[in-house]
Amino acid sequence: MAAKAPIIVIKKKGSHAGHHGGAWKVAYADFVTALMALFIVLWLMNSSEKVKKAVAGYFNDPMGTGLLLGTTVTGTGESTPVGTRQDLEKLKEKLEQQIQANPELKKLSKQIEITVTPEGLRIELIEDKNGTFYESGSAHLSSKGQDLLALLATELKKLPNNLLIEGHTDATKYSQDANYSNWELSADRANSARRLLQADGVRDNQVTQVRGYADQLLRVTDNPYDPSNRRISILVKNQLSQLPDLKGTAMVDGPEAAK
Repeated sequence: MAAKAPIIVIKKKGSHAGHHGGAWKVAYADFVTALMALFIVLWLMNSSEKVKKAVAGYFNDPMGTGLLLGTTVTGTGESTPVGTRQDLEKLKEKLEQQIQANPELKKLSKQIEITVTPEGLRIELIEDKNGTFYESGSAHLSSKGQDLLALLATELKKLPNNLLIEGHTDATKYSQDANYSNWELSADRANSARRLLQADGVRDNQVTQVRGYADQLLRVTDNPYDPSNRRISILVKNQLSQLPDLKGTAMVDGPEAAK
């Protein structure tokens, strides 16, 4: 009898389905991104007006408002004061560029002095012999003075920093009337600048002090009668020199204050 042929069993190993690639990862990433955007929109809809304005301000002006308005590193949603020298230099550069871009104000650029000081950013409007920013012998702003202050208000109102406004005169006596002297004139000019700035959007509690110095802080000390001693100074106080105890108040220094 012939021998039976051996039975050969062939086993095939099952194989996994072919590789599908990474397309699903892209779709998943898109889904997560859309979901995050939805949550951000929902958060903004329920946020305060302050936060909404800060976000809108960034997209409207990333190089201006975006640098000066927004949230702090603590995430409190409060505006970030301009405090570092670099911040002040950026603000100085921006104001100078805007003045140069205005043909009328560009002519007065030599009479507009912007400097960074330990206290903050000082903006000085310096008069000439004929009067530039104020009508001669008056606290009434000229059209050029109004235009310049309106431009400054556009930027200053975006800041949370306190503002201090000072008025100065030269040594020429205003009049023989003891009831109205250089003290009153310097204080009134500083106050008229404050009123115009606030009319153009600067907050009421942003200006913490208004001072009149008469001829006590001369710009040209060796010539008390030099017209450039007549000036208005606006100080954007840096973060370290803020005066919280005086916030929301206004001071006018002068003869009455000394009594």
